Amino acid sequence: MVEKDIGKITKGEYQGTVTEIVVGVREYNGKVGVDIREFVTSDKYTGPTKKGLRIPAESFAKFKEMINSVQDADLVASEQPAEASSQEQGTLEAEAPSGNSPEGLPDY
Repeated sequence: MVEKDIGKITKGEYQGTVTEIVVGVREYNGKVGVDIREFVTSDKYTGPTKKGLRIPAESFAKFKEMINSVQDADLVASEQPAEASSQEQGTLEAEAPSGNSPEGLPDY
């Protein structure tokens, strides 16, 4: 059975429960994949939660390409408030780029 932890990031602590995001390579039902999951540590329970996702090994190259396309500048919050007026939202939607999918996202 394949099981390898890659790393973890502390998400936060709430009422004595510490939550971390753990990235690892795991085998599940005979298939290997990358697992990105929340783990909690508390008095009542310590271990993985249902919150997370699994990237199948055969899709990992595509996932890696998508993640690597995120630039530092993409992660900077805009100065515009999150709730724009409906008129502004209509303008934003009209100017949204069209890609290979209905949502305007590239198909890797």
